[in-house]
Amino acid sequence: MPDQPSVAARLDRLPVTRLHRYLIAVVGVATFFDLYDLFLASTVSTVLSKEFGVSSGEIKPLLASAFLGAFVGALTLGRLADRIGRRRAFLLTLGIYSLFTLLGAFSTDVWMLVACRFVAGIGIGAELPLADAYLADLLPAKSRGRATAWAYTIGFCGVPAAGFLAMALAGEAPLGVDGWRWLFVIGALGAAVVWVLRARLPESPRWLAANGRHEEADLVVRRLEAAAPQPLAEPAPATPVEEPWRASALLRPPWRRRTVMLYVFQLLQAFGYYGFGSLVPIVLAAKGYGLVHSLTFSAITFLGYPIGSALSIPIIERVQRKWLIVGSALGMAAFGLGFGFSGSSALIAVLGFCYTATSNVFSNAFHTYQGELFPTSLRATAAGSAYSLSRLATAAMPFVLIPVLEAGGAGAMFTVVAVAMAVLIADIALLGPRTTGRPLEEIAAHR
Repeated sequence: MPDQPSVAARLDRLPVTRLHRYLIAVVGVATFFDLYDLFLASTVSTVLSKEFGVSSGEIKPLLASAFLGAFVGALTLGRLADRIGRRRAFLLTLGIYSLFTLLGAFSTDVWMLVACRFVAGIGIGAELPLADAYLADLLPAKSRGRATAWAYTIGFCGVPAAGFLAMALAGEAPLGVDGWRWLFVIGALGAAVVWVLRARLPESPRWLAANGRHEEADLVVRRLEAAAPQPLAEPAPATPVEEPWRASALLRPPWRRRTVMLYVFQLLQAFGYYGFGSLVPIVLAAKGYGLVHSLTFSAITFLGYPIGSALSIPIIERVQRKWLIVGSALGMAAFGLGFGFSGSSALIAVLGFCYTATSNVFSNAFHTYQGELFPTSLRATAAGSAYSLSRLATAAMPFVLIPVLEAGGAGAMFTVVAVAMAVLIADIALLGPRTTGRPLEEIAAHR
């Protein structure tokens, strides 16, 4: 009967197999609809404010609602995934998201939409940290970063999809139904399809072994081995058995340093990553662009998300993860300041594209990184609780950055973002461990 170290060693000796590629694709498509929905908030809020008379006071809770729900989801469902398994938690998150996104499409007023967005956000919030934990559990050490980047490259196509669909449907009413409602229907139906695809995903063998379900873990690893070219190399020497840690261990030695580092990082990265993506149409409106131009610029800017994600694929295993995060964060600060202070339409489009492209090298690096830092029994809890802080920070973003934008303009707003990124860089550079290419059990053992 195999124990956990032998399961880990067998997983790490594998190449990326057909089954790996299937699970990467399914996780990527699920992430597509998660990111599609997250970036709908800014485009829909612009449409509602321009065409349906929603006040600025009502826009802020609309922008914040899904992110506040995501805080709850990441905090609770991430921990649940360490108890009931990654696969079952995945299906739960998609079910919540799909149902309440569809209900949101039939909202009778803005406050019903806010409520639906909040509950849908509970499902959305757990999605990305669960994906990080699941991919880290299953992928070989030498390919973990590249394969995760492929999954997120598929996912980030959802961002320009949201932008271009909003541009096409704004002010339209196909079949007599307002265009913004169709945006939510598309997201809900897509997530329902992914729910069916996810039902075929295997459970994490590392999670199964950590919970004493060794025969089931062995069956999953055998499926992966059967899909690999033969012959396989001998498994690496067994690594020390991981201790079954409780969630409270995150705030005590030996994990406290990494927990503090990751929590500070997640609070600050929201300013740079979601502060731009969720507010860019509003920033463009503040610069004097009308609805059509604002949505067009947003859609062009959003093309940087999948392109930047794809650019990370050839470098994510060649550059130490922590330094890739540091370098891309520095680029985001520079491009953000340029975008904020620019008055040229062409320059705004170029700098916005460069910002989003750089931010998705950053995103792929940190999503891989946060899935590598903790042992199996803490991996989803740590990623989920840390990510919940970024959702909370993003929910607060309209109440923090919009007043700065209104008082000082886009330049002042992006100065605040640049300061947040500078502190983030210091946090990762000083406290972050090296992880690239190392087995998860080795990273956990050197703490």
